[in-house]
Amino acid sequence: MRIVPTLVVWYHPNPQNRGVSLKLHYYGHSAFQIESEKVAILVDPFISDNPVAEGIIKVESLHPDVILVTHAHGDHWGDTPEIAASNGSLVIANYEITQFLEAKHGYTKTQSMNTGGSLTFNWGKITQTWARHSSSFPDGTYGGNPGGFMLEIEGKCIYAMGDTSTFSEMSWLGTDFSIDYALIPIGDCFTMGPKESLRAAKMLNAKVLIPVHYNTFPAIQVDVDEWVKMMRDHDQDTLVLNPGAIIDL
Repeated sequence: MRIVPTLVVWYHPNPQNRGVSLKLHYYGHSAFQIESEKVAILVDPFISDNPVAEGIIKVESLHPDVILVTHAHGDHWGDTPEIAASNGSLVIANYEITQFLEAKHGYTKTQSMNTGGSLTFNWGKITQTWARHSSSFPDGTYGGNPGGFMLEIEGKCIYAMGDTSTFSEMSWLGTDFSIDYALIPIGDCFTMGPKESLRAAKMLNAKVLIPVHYNTFPAIQVDVDEWVKMMRDHDQDTLVLNPGAIIDL
């Protein structure tokens, strides 16, 4: 069965209005925010130069408590320094990214992680996963190992996969975690494409697959309707979000 969004709304955030449920705000490409009553977690904040975020969200409108950065490429690192400095956000990423933020931007409210490690907070738990990709900053500085994040929050498990191709250990993740939502890259060229994402989906056993990292630039143009059909034919539930969409998880 295909799951489709029943409502697309424009996001005008208020830091005092977190609501009573767990929500996901999608800004296009791989940028999104998870909000509960306790925390707002912004993932891969590529906003200013994100063509599909234009008219949807502005950097100054974001007020995250936590920023997660999967790797150092510009379309994921994005506006991390500006948003963190404006809000006093805790930036969680690999060691190389946090050290770059401290050395180049003078921002020290950071928490380093590495592949396989977990952190527990009063609002939930984060586990950093492997990603099969590369990682360097726009200026060429080495960005450490790329990764993803498994978020366990308010009884839900959300997998921010980052940029990756399929890797065999995804089957372990599908066994070790009961994944409710996997934000899965499908754009090809720089990550897995639609066909390879099906193999990943079968290993992860996520209840719902949300496609990301596609149709932002010419090199990652795919037919998302064909992807949905392929997934449906293999009993995989999907949820395609337009930039600016907000859903309850």
